[in-house]
Amino acid sequence: MASNSHQEPWFLENGNVRTLSKEMRHGRTHHYMSSSSFRRKSDLKLVSKVPISCLRQLLANLQEVILGTKLFVLFPAIPLAIAAETYGFGRPWVFVLSLLGLTPLAERVSFLTEQIAYYTGPTVGGLLNATCGNATELIIAIFALSEHKIALVKYSLLGSILSNLLLVLGTSLFCGGIANLRREQKYDRRQADVNSLLLLLALLCHLLPTLFRHSGALPELTVVPTIQLSRASSIVMLLAYTAYLVFQLWTHRQLFEAQEESEDGAEDEEEVPVIGFWSGFVWLVGMTIVIALLSEYVVSTIEDASDSWGLSVSFLSIILLPIIGNAAEHAGAIIFAFKNKLDISLGVALGSTTQIAMFVVPLCVVVAWIMGIHMDLDFNILETTSLALSIIATAFTLQDGTSHYMKGLVLLLCYIVIAACFFVSKTPLQTLGQANVVNSGLQMTTKGVLSA
Repeated sequence: MASNSHQEPWFLENGNVRTLSKEMRHGRTHHYMSSSSFRRKSDLKLVSKVPISCLRQLLANLQEVILGTKLFVLFPAIPLAIAAETYGFGRPWVFVLSLLGLTPLAERVSFLTEQIAYYTGPTVGGLLNATCGNATELIIAIFALSEHKIALVKYSLLGSILSNLLLVLGTSLFCGGIANLRREQKYDRRQADVNSLLLLLALLCHLLPTLFRHSGALPELTVVPTIQLSRASSIVMLLAYTAYLVFQLWTHRQLFEAQEESEDGAEDEEEVPVIGFWSGFVWLVGMTIVIALLSEYVVSTIEDASDSWGLSVSFLSIILLPIIGNAAEHAGAIIFAFKNKLDISLGVALGSTTQIAMFVVPLCVVVAWIMGIHMDLDFNILETTSLALSIIATAFTLQDGTSHYMKGLVLLLCYIVIAACFFVSKTPLQTLGQANVVNSGLQMTTKGVLSA
């Protein structure tokens, strides 16, 4: 009877309570399960006593969406960031407050997409999670593109990939190994193999433009072909990612259902949404707008923070942005590793990496193409080499289906070395300026080619 108190028609807006069946449970992504470790169970007894239906529903939604996370203490950073920007406070403070505000928003977007998936079914829910899973990175990249900060786009996306592969996965394997010293940790290799193959394809698509650009030919002979090769490679990656979604949501759905069956257990037999479909949709749109606003603040203040703190833009973008922006998801993956649920931790780290490398990065190239901005997949030799070694090290780590703390330690040490490399880099403005100079030179070269 206690469970029925949470299934009142007014609370679900449409009067229909939908339990989470085995098929619906497939809509639960590893991103959601990781972020669920930060959820707080809401007590709606006081709210249910409000006599006015609309007010009762509004208060219930506020309690579930705003107070339903352990990260709700960070929500005040959002109005503080807006106030700091409006009244001209220190630009580094705007940068820090915006990053802190993005942390609970990223977790709440995961929660809202899961709530909507209860009503749309597992397939649409999976597509929605695939689209919104890394909404923060995508929005920051688009704002940076609009300001022609191409290097910042590359840095932030590269940082997300490196942090997921080395920091999140490494910490998860290390902490899981320490917490389960007397038990052998195993995981399903099938999903890891698919993600590794896709990451190797992404690496090939990044390597070829970089090698082509630095092949020794004259710059005017390689600039335009590098852009063309990057756009063709981006289209290939988007097609591969589409095939991956078909593989995950349709043709091999049973593979992921079997994993979730063992992860969820009998305790998740009957689950119901806590907010209605339209409430979830409105909240998702509203939080996306706030994420866009804070992302604009981050893009516009990162150089000021770099100058104030004496840190390079590359270090802030590659190291600091991904760690703070996705702290909730990353911490959730580590918590599940402590519980010896490595499949969830791997799903978070590899799934997010695959989504950024195979979807967000090529989408940014295509969006830049539409905007008339010449963005390529040449991430420079240092950055591309770091990416290549990270993917190869991760592929070797996951090849046998078992884990221990030494594997995680090696990945963590790799991340520390890469972080140290970008920490000693002290060319913040020149790095960004170089991309704009190349972009301007490309426009002149393109005009020359077309006129010829």
